[in-house]
Amino acid sequence: MIRTSHLTSDSAACCWIPLFALRCETARRPELASQSCALLAPDHPRPPRVWQVSALARHAGVKPGMTVSQAIGLCPSLKLCEPDPVHYDERFAQLLTALAGVCPVVEPVELGRTFVGTDGLEGLYGSPERIVDQIRLRIADCGLRIGSSGVESAIRVGWGRGKFVAWVAANRARPGEAVIVRPGEEGRFLASQPLGVLPLDPDTYRRLRQLGIKTLGALAALPEDAVVSQFGRPGRELWQLAAGRISEPVVGRVAPEPIIAALTFFSPVAGRELLELALDHLIERALKDPRRSGWRVQVMRARAELEQGASWLVETRLKEPSASRERLLAPLKTQLERSPPAGAVERLAVEFTGFAPGTTELQLFARDANAAARAGRRRALQSAAEEIKLRIKRPMLYHVIAVQPWSRLPERRYALIDYET
Repeated sequence: MIRTSHLTSDSAACCWIPLFALRCETARRPELASQSCALLAPDHPRPPRVWQVSALARHAGVKPGMTVSQAIGLCPSLKLCEPDPVHYDERFAQLLTALAGVCPVVEPVELGRTFVGTDGLEGLYGSPERIVDQIRLRIADCGLRIGSSGVESAIRVGWGRGKFVAWVAANRARPGEAVIVRPGEEGRFLASQPLGVLPLDPDTYRRLRQLGIKTLGALAALPEDAVVSQFGRPGRELWQLAAGRISEPVVGRVAPEPIIAALTFFSPVAGRELLELALDHLIERALKDPRRSGWRVQVMRARAELEQGASWLVETRLKEPSASRERLLAPLKTQLERSPPAGAVERLAVEFTGFAPGTTELQLFARDANAAARAGRRRALQSAAEEIKLRIKRPMLYHVIAVQPWSRLPERRYALIDYET
């Protein structure tokens, strides 16, 4: 059954791999490591623009957001690569799964950057350094390759109280290393950081630089009211971030199991009308999934496998969650019109990944379905336990029960009793 509960954590570890998509591409095409290369923007704007740029291309003057003609004018040898967003998304999901093995409170922010809540991990691993070491160990063991080496040599980790401090710490870390900001040291650490680490729009950044403010410490030294009078409510938040007054918790949502409906074409399809009909059919199939009973869809995406190994991926978040096929199809049709696949589609899939509770009547059906699912799992567990007992001739499953949880002796706190089927 789908749940929407979530956990929070005040202390955070930020795990960041810059240029994640380009590094994923280099991992499966090693020859790109020695070339000036760039990924095209995945949303296929007109005119096409570059998205992520290699170090050699940046050295030649190529910057993200440039048109292809501008980039080639600066770097005639530039190698342009079609993006494969489904591949990058799968690699990022592999990383998130590894991080969830350390703590279930995981909050992805963007491709290649995520926060891990670390509250309570001191009892398992010890100091912040040991927690970070455990995170890096899980990342190294996940088998993900980034560029020409393992992910552990590329990831940067920052640890601190609140997401902003952790992000700035990760931003300061070198590849494969970590920066830890201990409680009480936030103000001193932030004071020396450049203004660019704040979430600033270009106009606000320009105005602050014109005032001679280059660091967070210089911004925090100004009276809060003066900053608010100049920049309004956003100015208050910027001042509080610079002064270390905000400690945004990591919000780890219990991720529902996505509902996926897919269709493989006998021959590749390029016509938009046929793709729209296929999306309509897939949405209808996904809506009929029993797990969606009592829930409306809020986040969904469409992905496609294209000819010659490329892919296409779009995601949409509805302002008003819905269980209507027409309302779910409309934004995907818009995305298909604005950013069509770059080639013929061999396989198309629709995924429901975010949900919101339905009406009271729908929730009654949802609770009934949830109870039926729990009963089914219990029957399956009882059957498995009985089979184990018959094969081994003795019980092998136990309950852990609290006996004297207040005891100072660990062996007296809990006891094992046979699992009764």
